[in-house]
Amino acid sequence: MNSPRDSSRPEVGNLLRQIPAVDELLSREMLLELEGRVGHRLVVEATRKVLQSLRERILSGSLASVSGEWLEKEILGEAETAAGFSLQPVVNATGVILHTNLGRAPLAREALDHLAQAAAGYSNLEYDLERGERGKRDAHTDRLFGQLLGAERALVVNNNAAAVFLALNTLAEGSEVIVSRGELIEIGGSFRIPDVCAKSGALLREVGTTNRTRSSDYAAAITERTRVLLRVHPSNFRIVGFTERPGLDELVELARKHRLLVMEDVGSGCVVDLSPWGVRDEPPATLSLKAGVDVVTFSGDKLLGGPQAGILVGKREPLERIRKNPLFRALRVDKLTIAALEATVSLYLRGQLGSIPALRMMRLSRVEITPRAARLAERVSARPGFCAVVHEGDSVMGGGSTPGQALPTALVAVTHARHSAQELEQMLRCHKPPIIARVEENALLLDLRTVFEDQEDEIARAFETIS
Repeated sequence: MNSPRDSSRPEVGNLLRQIPAVDELLSREMLLELEGRVGHRLVVEATRKVLQSLRERILSGSLASVSGEWLEKEILGEAETAAGFSLQPVVNATGVILHTNLGRAPLAREALDHLAQAAAGYSNLEYDLERGERGKRDAHTDRLFGQLLGAERALVVNNNAAAVFLALNTLAEGSEVIVSRGELIEIGGSFRIPDVCAKSGALLREVGTTNRTRSSDYAAAITERTRVLLRVHPSNFRIVGFTERPGLDELVELARKHRLLVMEDVGSGCVVDLSPWGVRDEPPATLSLKAGVDVVTFSGDKLLGGPQAGILVGKREPLERIRKNPLFRALRVDKLTIAALEATVSLYLRGQLGSIPALRMMRLSRVEITPRAARLAERVSARPGFCAVVHEGDSVMGGGSTPGQALPTALVAVTHARHSAQELEQMLRCHKPPIIARVEENALLLDLRTVFEDQEDEIARAFETIS
């Protein structure tokens, strides 16, 4: 009895003989046109890959015929996929504003324009135009954060983890850092405060308990080896109930008494009061600076709404020491990040918060989202087999920000007569551009809070391809 992989079977041998040679395929009009678009090498590699797959399918018995048209189509798809970018734009219909997996905060148009302008040619990145000599790249952001937050000095590195690491390495290497047990947090990607502290060379000294730490706990732990009192904002969790935490003014007073520094990681990068928009428990960095904190660190791509970056602001003396650390050069950002960050902060200074996408999405009310959701639901329901309804739901900030808080929204819940919600989600995810939604209670859910208005037609067109 012949096995499925027996090439001696007449039908298998006949199919194998029908496979065209690489050169023959490359001479066809469609592939010649494809070669003009993506280049000879990619077309050859795609052709060989498709032919190898074809041979394996024939030998396994899963293919009954060989079609030249099918081959051309497969090669076309393979070559175009190989020629395309791996990093590609997606439509975020999850309602998670700062979706870490989807790139967190989208940049403002002003930031994109300034970034493109800086990238397209030369710039005064490290050149002092007034003096006609070499300058420092952090001068561009130092001035803006000074105006925005009233900080004496500002530095920018590639992310907030780097900012915390660099500050601890500079200010407390070989010495003790005191932190409350309730603030030994872990965020996404296994970033743990104890681990970062250890890698920085600082010695972590825990005080208090998980839910209650008093200023007297810090005071009792201070020794001649202590250099920093560290406070960490719990950006991605909340401890509620029987809790206690000393105020910043208490920590600052204690630090001054013992000639120590106070450092605070505020995490998400809130620089304005967001409570009017329903975002609570995210104190602006200005409050820390006004309380006298020496060094404050936060992210650039979360609540600030800018590019990925770690911002250090505070008093001049400790920031200058951090600036002189040799590791600063290894962690500093490039001109593209500086350009995007500069433009984002400028929008704050001009009071144009609505131009920052993350803040604009945050401010949207359920009343504003509902008509958009209703229009999309109507278009989807018009397709055979589909049912789309609008109901109330919640959006979230994401990115480790504002845990437990929700923003009221209107959701489009989609079901299909033949396809499951999981199948619909996969089809949208494989659409070009990919549309990322969520599945709950056997329905596909679309939250337009995080969908730009010019993307709504694309979502409707995606459903038109599903039968």
